[in-house]
Amino acid sequence: MKKVKITILKTTLDKGLAAEYGIAGLTRCPLMKKGQVFYADYAKPEGFCDEAWKAVYQYVFALAHGAGSGGGLFYYGDWIRKPGVAICSCNDGLRPVIMKLEVEDAPSADF
Repeated sequence: MKKVKITILKTTLDKGLAAEYGIAGLTRCPLMKKGQVFYADYAKPEGFCDEAWKAVYQYVFALAHGAGSGGGLFYYGDWIRKPGVAICSCNDGLRPVIMKLEVEDAPSADF
């Protein structure tokens, strides 16, 4: 099993949806910041948002176990063009966080 690097690419706020459905003063995600880096394999990294982990853990697990490696593309080649990479977001519909998941050459420390 390999480590998977998770990089926070962007935090967003859908102003229209936030104005219609969000609480007053809702802002971008207060937990995750652009540029943050986490490493994972099967367990949620320390300091990583619980809800974001629920949204991406299956991709982390798949990448850690070889999906998209060896020159093959992730998810049948109809999504991401670079092997060993997935671009995902958390499931917050008002202020989603966009993340890049990429397989590292280093094996997981636990295996």
